[in-house]
Amino acid sequence: MTRIGLLSDTHNYLDDALLEHFDACDEIWHAGDFGSLVVADTLAAMKPLRGVYGNIDGPDIRGQYPEHLRFRCEDVEVWMTHIGGYPGRYSPQVKKEINQHPPALFICGHSHILKVMYDQKLQLLHLNPGAAGKQGWHQVRTLLRFSIDGKRIEQLEVVELAGR
Repeated sequence: MTRIGLLSDTHNYLDDALLEHFDACDEIWHAGDFGSLVVADTLAAMKPLRGVYGNIDGPDIRGQYPEHLRFRCEDVEVWMTHIGGYPGRYSPQVKKEINQHPPALFICGHSHILKVMYDQKLQLLHLNPGAAGKQGWHQVRTLLRFSIDGKRIEQLEVVELAGR
């Protein structure tokens, strides 16, 4: 079993409460808009980090993290990107590929809206952890924790942090 801490849209802000929520995780995944390498390096010093760059990330982040990341965690194919849309409204950048080669788990950020949705048509789970940073219009900072055990995605938890 692999325990995952998932966040997005930190916009150069990490607080201690966020880091405590990842203590029991095996890996941290960041779905873009780190804001700076300091954020990425802080997370990577805690746990193995997988991430993608977001639209606000500069050349320093883009030089270390890809726009799209496809990988396997246990027996689950994962696709993580920053701007991906959601079931029924995938962004033009991913629409063709996701329809032709859907992963079991599709993760994105960007909207600052926490979403957990199952796409019946493509048979995939869509996760957007919302925003963990202070910038943006969201009222509550959020992240997700979950486990992958073989082919199963389970123990999904929404963590609400303090307001912006």
